[in-house]
Amino acid sequence: MLKSEPNHTANTPNGRVTMIQPPDDIKVGNKFGNLDFSSFPHVVRLDLSSQGLSGSLPPQVASLSNLKCLYLTFNHLSGELPHSLQNLTQLETLDVSYNKITAIPSEIGNMKKLVELRLGYNSITTPIPTSLFQLSSLQVLDLDNNLLQGFIPLEIGNLKNLSQLHLSNNNLTGSVPPEIGNLKNLSQLHLSNNNLSGSVPPEIGNLKNLSELHLSNNNLTGSVPPEIGNLKNLVALDLSANNLTGDIPPTLFDSINLTSLILNSNLLHGSIPKEIGNLKVLETLDLSHNRLNGSIPSQLGDCSNLLSLSLSNNYFINGEIPPQLGNLEGLTTLNLSHCNLTGSIPKEIGNLNGLTTLDISGNRLSGSIPTQLGGCVNIRSLLLSNNYLNGTIPIQIGGLIRLSNINFSHNSISGEIPSSFARSNLQSLDLSHNNLTGTIPQNLTGPGHLIELNLSYNSLIGQIPYDLLHFAWDSFIGNKDLCCSSCDSFSSLPRKCGKAGHVIHLVSIILLVTIISLFFAALAWIFLPWQRAKSENVVPSSTKHGNLLNMLNFDEKIAYEEIIKATENFDTRYCIGFGSYGSVYRVELPCGKVVAVKKLHCEEAEEPDFNKSFRNEAKMLLEIRHRNIVKLHGFCLHKKCMILVYAFMERGNLFCFLKNDATAVELDWAKRINVVKSIANALCYLHQDCIPPILHRDISSKNILLNSDMEAFVSDFGVARLLNPDSSNQTALVGTYGYIAPEFAYTMVVSEKCDVYSYGVLALETLMGTHPGELLSSSSLQNVMLVDVLDPRLPPPRSQKLIQNILLVATIAFACMRTEPKSRPSMKHVSEEFLCRLRPVPKPFHAVSLLEVKEYGLCMEGENKASIQPDAISEPAV
Repeated sequence: MLKSEPNHTANTPNGRVTMIQPPDDIKVGNKFGNLDFSSFPHVVRLDLSSQGLSGSLPPQVASLSNLKCLYLTFNHLSGELPHSLQNLTQLETLDVSYNKITAIPSEIGNMKKLVELRLGYNSITTPIPTSLFQLSSLQVLDLDNNLLQGFIPLEIGNLKNLSQLHLSNNNLTGSVPPEIGNLKNLSQLHLSNNNLSGSVPPEIGNLKNLSELHLSNNNLTGSVPPEIGNLKNLVALDLSANNLTGDIPPTLFDSINLTSLILNSNLLHGSIPKEIGNLKVLETLDLSHNRLNGSIPSQLGDCSNLLSLSLSNNYFINGEIPPQLGNLEGLTTLNLSHCNLTGSIPKEIGNLNGLTTLDISGNRLSGSIPTQLGGCVNIRSLLLSNNYLNGTIPIQIGGLIRLSNINFSHNSISGEIPSSFARSNLQSLDLSHNNLTGTIPQNLTGPGHLIELNLSYNSLIGQIPYDLLHFAWDSFIGNKDLCCSSCDSFSSLPRKCGKAGHVIHLVSIILLVTIISLFFAALAWIFLPWQRAKSENVVPSSTKHGNLLNMLNFDEKIAYEEIIKATENFDTRYCIGFGSYGSVYRVELPCGKVVAVKKLHCEEAEEPDFNKSFRNEAKMLLEIRHRNIVKLHGFCLHKKCMILVYAFMERGNLFCFLKNDATAVELDWAKRINVVKSIANALCYLHQDCIPPILHRDISSKNILLNSDMEAFVSDFGVARLLNPDSSNQTALVGTYGYIAPEFAYTMVVSEKCDVYSYGVLALETLMGTHPGELLSSSSLQNVMLVDVLDPRLPPPRSQKLIQNILLVATIAFACMRTEPKSRPSMKHVSEEFLCRLRPVPKPFHAVSLLEVKEYGLCMEGENKASIQPDAISEPAV
């Protein structure tokens, strides 16, 4: 029973207990149901928030007949609220948010004095009871982040005193009732992330006190009501991710107190009204992903407080970038990509010294890159790709020490790569498909630890610096006079110099020898049974002519000659990819089957000795069978040329898919979540179901292939190995830079947790649409919102289920990337996590920071959260 203790209860002068609020160091926990509330008949305020309460809310609470305030937030209460709550006739505030409540009793309509009702972040699946709208004194109704079904009742208009109505993140259908226009005292209307349809009722223009209007992520149609301009107190307007059409009404900009205007991802057309210049206090403007035409109004330069401006993915007919944008001195983000813009880049953009992101890619801009961009001293991402820019790269760009991402690809830029790039903090540099000349600067990796590099299809000459040799061959292809700096060190390699950027160095040779050894061992392992069959005059079924998929018969003459015929002697027209170990070709077999044929450069290494471990490893690889692992159909050897035949994946690798704006949009949130799940299942199979476990050691987006249905498959087992429990498992450093676990890099000891780390990077990359780069090591994630790092090419997730899944993937990704290997989950735990029931998100999605995802796992509760805790299994010390 609760006792009267200091800081525990509060007494009136006559000794009556009027408030119960346990101190932080006392937790009621599962003793809640045993509390004797009858001993405190005069309690006015009961606060048991964050007390670890579970089970249903005890009906005895209703015995507190004088109770005015009941706070039970952040617990684990479940089931329906007790019907006896109707006896709390004096209750003014009921807050049971952040629990697991499943239903609201209809009797709640009898609590006539209720002023605040907060039931957000629960699991309520029923329709909104109409009895709620009998609460004429109600001022706050918060049912956000539940699973509410059905319509918004028309009786909503009865709540004349309502100031806050929060119904976002539910499954509500039907239209927005015009009766909402009767709520004259309403200041906050949040209906985002539902399945609402119909038009935005013009009656909303009657809500003179409205400061926040959020209707995003629904299925609303029709036009933006011009009556919204009547809302002089409106501060935030979000109508994004709907199907709104028509022009943007000029009257909208009569709401001069707007600080945030979000209309992106609709079907709006026409011009941006010049009246937009009236919004002097506007901080965020997002009109992207619409069908706006006309021109970008110069009056935008009058929005002097603007911090973020996005007009991307529109079609401005008279599209030049107005130089007046250079007046926006506080601007941090400017996104004008894919807008059909012409003309040159205004030099005035260089005035924006607070700018961190400038994206004007995918336009028709011409002229040179202005040297004034060197004035953007805080810029981190500079994206000018897919334009008609010419001239040279200003050396001032290299002086931007915070710049981490440069993409100038697909232009007509000439001259040399500035040596000043070596002093920058670049993590991604793409200068491909230009007219660059000269040599590649030394130390281009600089202090920024370059993760992505693409210098292909230029006219670069000379040697590739040693510090760049870990990048794949396709980073340098198309530079006919470029060669590798290691050519002088290996007598067997000079003939490769001068071919389109063919990069081979010591690590590649070691890996190549390993691969060749592996498949020679497999050859011996299968060839012996075949010889026995031959001596017994038994012809294996795999020697049937016309079926090239049965290549394990080693009838190499038939297999090789028919592959030669299908590829016209490996003509480059059939080549679909290049790598350090060979080339990949698309081959259509006589039976009509399309396969991928990898032709290895076996002649560049001597055949190593066979041994038992290699034979066992070959047998292991050939027996891998999992729906999300690319199938190896077979292989053959002919004149020192090793040929591997794999299932053909029509959509290529995930890296290229995400890099291309058009295909990236095809890979929507649901498909990306399935990609992450599929890879987890494949790795779980390799680690858990194979004995001994198989380590892939090179999980990266380039080694994840997609089929025609955009299902994901793990590929390229060139550096895979068995995990030997009786070995130190110390190996040479292999893998793709940016995905390698830190402990593997400095100890050379490999474990399953190395694959887990790589998977975490890949999962986060799939959400972001690009490699996470500096987020992997950043210690300041508090002010970075998850929604801000998600791939901006996709509209924000609408449904609650998608939001929950994205949070789950992000939480798992950060858990997998923990610095200490033993604190990472196993892939079995990760795979099981995707099978657990999703929990409601405990706060608005836009308010979730990366720090919360990393440290607290917001989407995890109870048994779910346990599965991403540190593993208890033993593993090699690192």
